[in-house]
Amino acid sequence: IDEYQIPSSGTGHKALFGKGMIAGQKVIVAKPMTYMNLSGESVRELVNYYKVDPESELIVVYDDISLAPGQIRIRKKGSAGGHNGIKNIIANLGTDHFMRVKVGVGAKPKGWDLADHVLGRFSADDRKLVDEAIELAADAVEKIITDGPDAAMNEYNRKRVTE
Repeated sequence: IDEYQIPSSGTGHKALFGKGMIAGQKVIVAKPMTYMNLSGESVRELVNYYKVDPESELIVVYDDISLAPGQIRIRKKGSAGGHNGIKNIIANLGTDHFMRVKVGVGAKPKGWDLADHVLGRFSADDRKLVDEAIELAADAVEKIITDGPDAAMNEYNRKRVTE
């Protein structure tokens, strides 16, 4: 978000958020401050307060253990895929029709607790890949805004070679 110079306006709606512009469009960038598995409460409050159409105006960016570090995937709708935060957003919005950008963090190592994996630190190699994926995700969000989700999916939903 630094790239777009969107200032943090403060807190509200159970989130930290800022208002700004991306590719000439007004946006609200928010980070829910609830527990991850209750993030739908914050998303619902923001959607209702700002009268956002979830299907065409909401983009959720989140981690995905089913994608390798460095990979991203864009979807226009779908199930939670076992992600409790997305499950809660779907429950709070009453729909699974909203755009999402998944950022790969890799599968948990054998014997690890899932929470320890997703809340822990990445190896130096994986950190580099995840940082690159976060940059790609920001670019993908801009592409969704400017050219629509289909164009963004065509450009970003391919396996990246990571070395």
